[in-house]
Amino acid sequence: MSNYDVIVLGSGPGGYVTAIRASQLGLKTAIVEKESLGGVCLNWGCIPTKALLKSAQVFEYLKHAKDYGLEVSEFSKDFNAVVDRSRNIASGMSKGVTFLMKKNKIDVIKGYGKLKAGKIVDVDGVDYSASHIIISTGARSRELPSIPQDGEKIIGYRQAMTLKKQPKSMIIVGSGAIGVEFAYFYNSMGTNVTVVEYLPNIVPVEDKDISKELEKSFKKSGIKVMTSSEVLSVDTSGKGVTAKVKTSKGEETLSADIILSAVGIKTNIENIGLEEVGIAVDRDKILVDKYYGTNIPGYYAIGDVTPGPALAHVASAEGILCVEKISGHDVAPIDYGNIPGCTYCTPEISSVGLTEQQAIDKGYEIKVGKFPFSASGKASASGTKEGFVKVIFDAKYGEWLGCHMIGTGVTDMIAEAVLGRKLETTGQEVLKTIHPHPTMSEAVMEAVAAAYGEVIHL
Repeated sequence: MSNYDVIVLGSGPGGYVTAIRASQLGLKTAIVEKESLGGVCLNWGCIPTKALLKSAQVFEYLKHAKDYGLEVSEFSKDFNAVVDRSRNIASGMSKGVTFLMKKNKIDVIKGYGKLKAGKIVDVDGVDYSASHIIISTGARSRELPSIPQDGEKIIGYRQAMTLKKQPKSMIIVGSGAIGVEFAYFYNSMGTNVTVVEYLPNIVPVEDKDISKELEKSFKKSGIKVMTSSEVLSVDTSGKGVTAKVKTSKGEETLSADIILSAVGIKTNIENIGLEEVGIAVDRDKILVDKYYGTNIPGYYAIGDVTPGPALAHVASAEGILCVEKISGHDVAPIDYGNIPGCTYCTPEISSVGLTEQQAIDKGYEIKVGKFPFSASGKASASGTKEGFVKVIFDAKYGEWLGCHMIGTGVTDMIAEAVLGRKLETTGQEVLKTIHPHPTMSEAVMEAVAAAYGEVIHL
């Protein structure tokens, strides 16, 4: 039997990053993967979806070339070529992870891994032992009983990325990041899109002002948005698919070529040996301590299979912290109140910390500032005046409670707020930090200035 210091089960952004950090720390490491290195994120999630979205964005630019004083006489889209580009980028990224495994001398064990007692992983009948086993098996598209996925007329995100033919119409159920990103992509490509959301606002985890702004943008783009609505049943017996939807005004029947179910994720914790080992699970999540140890010594879990936010960057951070703790480093637990979230539709969304309502509910006396990109010189020059930056501060001590952005490039801007909050920066310190001009990022400083009654450009 091969023996290791660490075996990582699953090679997504949690697993492969964990394996690399473990190897850097001098631990003999192996990683087990049943499909492609990189997991869902690199192969079916974060990376290839951004490739699709970029193609849609370029297509939008071509449609609006006249707005920039340019004449483009002829242009068209090739849906299959757009999909192929996305798949090629995913393939390249997966090969990059293969290179990183070799560079860091990590053994890659291909096959289906299953946990056994005594700190053993069975991979297709072959046992491997380790002092520490880290579960990082991720998650998949969640299915609702009322919307059973058949992979053809009712699909999940995987099929949505590789359709052979662009549908003329699509119903998207769920308006989280996956739902709204695909809504933007398919609408931009020319598909007639309807978004159905059970809760009162789309992107429901975001600040209400952000949700309203995205809904306004989507409707302007021709996307039909139905909030406070529930799909009761679907019928795939005809040429396309019909959905019976309960709304605040009664029942409505929608028809489309395809339904995309984007109602969240289901963890991959079945049939991996949790029961045999005795690892505790609650509500589809593996229970862990603040350093990701399970109730069974020597077994750990990180990423989507644990109760924290199901985000790639969270899984990576958890894995690094886990193996650093195993190696005896003095590490501090992750602050889950300072995790940035990003959504890559157009306009983009990014946020960190408390929403305005959450701050009020927690009893804070707050200062709120907003700065619209319509007042930004860089946004005007770029032709991207949609959206705003919103900041929330504790009025008493100046603590930066939350930051919420919607607009072009805001996913690249949110790190300022994350770092500022990590360093316990106050509103006055942000306000007195010189931001470069002209940039989109000065909107952060201007929003802070608005919160303190010192805004210049409004």
